[in-house]
Amino acid sequence: MEKTKQRGNVPVSKKTKKKSKTKSRSRNNIGVKLIEKPEYYDYNLVAAIILLTCFGLVMLYSTSAYTSTIKYGDDMYFFKKQAAISFVCIAGALFISMFDYHILARFTGVLYGVAAGSMVLVRTPLGTVSNGARRWLRIGPIQFQPAEIAKIAVIVCLSYMIVHMGKKMNSLKACMTLGAMGTFLALLAYVCTDNLSTAIIIFCITVGMIFVAHPKTRIFLILVAVAIAFLAILVFVIGQSVKETDDFRLNRIIAWLHPENATGTAAYQTIQALYAIGSGGFLGRGLGNSIQKLGSVPEAQNDMIFSIICEELGIVGGVILLLLFGYLLYRLCFIAQNAPDLFGSLIVSGIFIHIALQVILNIAVVVNLMPNTGVTLPFISYGGTSIMFLMAEMGLALSVSKQIKLKTPERAA
Repeated sequence: MEKTKQRGNVPVSKKTKKKSKTKSRSRNNIGVKLIEKPEYYDYNLVAAIILLTCFGLVMLYSTSAYTSTIKYGDDMYFFKKQAAISFVCIAGALFISMFDYHILARFTGVLYGVAAGSMVLVRTPLGTVSNGARRWLRIGPIQFQPAEIAKIAVIVCLSYMIVHMGKKMNSLKACMTLGAMGTFLALLAYVCTDNLSTAIIIFCITVGMIFVAHPKTRIFLILVAVAIAFLAILVFVIGQSVKETDDFRLNRIIAWLHPENATGTAAYQTIQALYAIGSGGFLGRGLGNSIQKLGSVPEAQNDMIFSIICEELGIVGGVILLLLFGYLLYRLCFIAQNAPDLFGSLIVSGIFIHIALQVILNIAVVVNLMPNTGVTLPFISYGGTSIMFLMAEMGLALSVSKQIKLKTPERAA
């Protein structure tokens, strides 16, 4: 006798259930047959990456030509290094995309350990100092920032943990475990590399991924509101009680609130960036015609490059760049929503959060909506380590997109 399965008051045969599933997969309720297409690959994301990279290289050359001529006697010094790294990393991203991202599930512990261990090594003789900050690790000819590894590690490891937690994700214990894993890497980034901005980004990625995976959103909205209120009160107290200080972080807050009270050069860079944006107007001075890049904005090719973009290309150029970032984030959102499994969806969601955070923080600093953090603008600012790990993330996103299977309607005969 054929076994049946009870559904409400109606017994349903397993065989019948299987047939009905097959039928529903092959046809919808208007008689249209659904044909599964071959593997998908997001060429639109590749195009967005290449456009942003090329835009960044053009603006990098325009921004850094004067400085590199003065320092190195070669107007293309920064451009040549960044161009070589960028195109090698784009090829690397395409290479990474050929692999199945599920391989990472086997190495999550190793990746987390490498990220934590490499940040600790910064405090050893292997760590190097650049621009007064000890944040780099040198192994032979290779020099990089270990904190960048931590950003990928927290995305991959939390994605793996959330998948394996399953329904336990609803519990407070699960959220606290995930929070502790991310916060530990954030603390290491702050303590070992003295990089508060990266620590904040790692912590925000952690909170964002928990928010994405958790079924309840109200508690997160309440926590965010409380955190914003606490920060507002803290900044108000600092602004009212602290007038002069030798602490560079407090000085940045004072420079943001009261530029006239800031000591040293804390407010200088921000003020010059605002001059650049204001002088650019709606259409800008023209490509290559910036005045502020001629020494007024220190290290303009790094975290303040957006101000030079606005000076040379105007508000129009700034908006075009934001639209490019918006399209990149839209493609990541599309991949996350159509990923073949939760692991892939969470990885791409984490990448989305990371890039969105960096863009928002960088531009907010340049237009003086928040204190200076030193966060670079993804794909645009000068920096080999940054572009290398950003392209690694893009490779992971493309790897997830490669396993998306789309279904197209075809009229049944």
